[in-house]
Amino acid sequence: METPLNGQPIPAIQTVWVLVAAILVMFMQVGFLFLEIGFSRMKNVGTIVPKILANFSIAALCYWAVGFALAFGGTGWFAGTAGTFLGTSNGDLFPAMAFSEAAVPAKFFFQFVFCAVSLAIVWGTTIERIKFGAYLIYAVIFSSLIYPIISHWIFGGGWLQANFGMQDFAGSTVVHLIGATGALAALLLLGPRDGKYGKDGSPNVIPGHNMPLVGLAVLVLWFGWFGFNAGSTLGAVDGRFADVAVVTNLAAAAGVLGAMLSSQIAVRTFDIGMAGNGAIAALVAITAPSGYVEYWAAPIIGFVAGLMVVFCIIAIDKVLDDPVGALSAHGIAGIWGTLSCGLFTAPRLAAYNEIGEGGLFYTGSFHQLGVQALGIAAAFTSVFVVSFAVFWVIKRSHGLRVSVEDERRGLDIVEHGMWGYPEQFMPVPGSEYHPPNTPGARLGGVAAAMAARTQEG
Repeated sequence: METPLNGQPIPAIQTVWVLVAAILVMFMQVGFLFLEIGFSRMKNVGTIVPKILANFSIAALCYWAVGFALAFGGTGWFAGTAGTFLGTSNGDLFPAMAFSEAAVPAKFFFQFVFCAVSLAIVWGTTIERIKFGAYLIYAVIFSSLIYPIISHWIFGGGWLQANFGMQDFAGSTVVHLIGATGALAALLLLGPRDGKYGKDGSPNVIPGHNMPLVGLAVLVLWFGWFGFNAGSTLGAVDGRFADVAVVTNLAAAAGVLGAMLSSQIAVRTFDIGMAGNGAIAALVAITAPSGYVEYWAAPIIGFVAGLMVVFCIIAIDKVLDDPVGALSAHGIAGIWGTLSCGLFTAPRLAAYNEIGEGGLFYTGSFHQLGVQALGIAAAFTSVFVVSFAVFWVIKRSHGLRVSVEDERRGLDIVEHGMWGYPEQFMPVPGSEYHPPNTPGARLGGVAAAMAARTQEG
């Protein structure tokens, strides 16, 4: 275990801030829960609860066992080699975070919740038709190997950071693009929801059941992002975390307005879901440059992300069924945010962080922009190839999606034996009442079958 801080004020302050920031990031799991529930139909909302809980728990154990060591244990070019099970009495085994005087367990918890967020991003594209067991298998591999190794390349002193100076302050690539890339691999093998595309290939709208819950989710994520970005300073004494928080908020605000504008252009209305995705896309985009850019650049980065996300969601929806828009809000916006470092990074902040150099608009050089592109390509290719292979094995062995009949019934009843909203689906035994808009005979048969199984048990 970590040696006590012995009453030293600076390490104690740094530790408190890092732990508070980590708890804010952990709270983002609530945002992902509400977002996916809101964008789902009623028959599929319950399954998201155990999914979030199970994935968070698997990530906690796997990242503690090996993930943190692979990400930050030592200075190897490919992966860390020390610190499994957080087995160190001091911070010497985690040199990439040695600039912070916070206690190692606080640093570990902060990095773990990052891993859990990236894993949560994977699943938004797969809702309403994926088998629950597929979550659990991929979660082990993702949190033990995929996320830790790529994060070591960029966060932990690996080859992209040490040899090229790739800039990604809080994870536009490390967290968001990695998650979206895993989602893309799953989606290509999973296929669309039943009825999503017509015979002519045109997409049909399958609306989520609760847009107010989506709005609440966006605000929860926005709130948690202050821990996400500002907490990546891993310290509070010099006040830098406040600058990062302001930059983050400016970008998010501009992203909402950008999405509203592009929504009005594209669909002639201020779409509710698009406004929320504008905030998320801007927050994703500002994540990489949040510690590298001045205030003036933040609204530009966020506004562009908001503009892009609407058109990208519409374009992707024509060929891939992504119910929450994760490929756009986390993938495309993650790419834009990472590249924006190559454009807007202030030389003084590059020197302060001791990584890379100033962006094109300051230096006139394309060097940093090229480094950022290299990092994106390396991360995307690696994660996609490994994730696709893992999901292919899952599909061939365990199976990746439920049957068409089970999909029509809903994953709540099929995978968990109960509904998230039982009063909307479940007839009362002995009553003539059936829930509105519900085929009573069919659902009554389901309820009767459940009752029969219970009696047999």
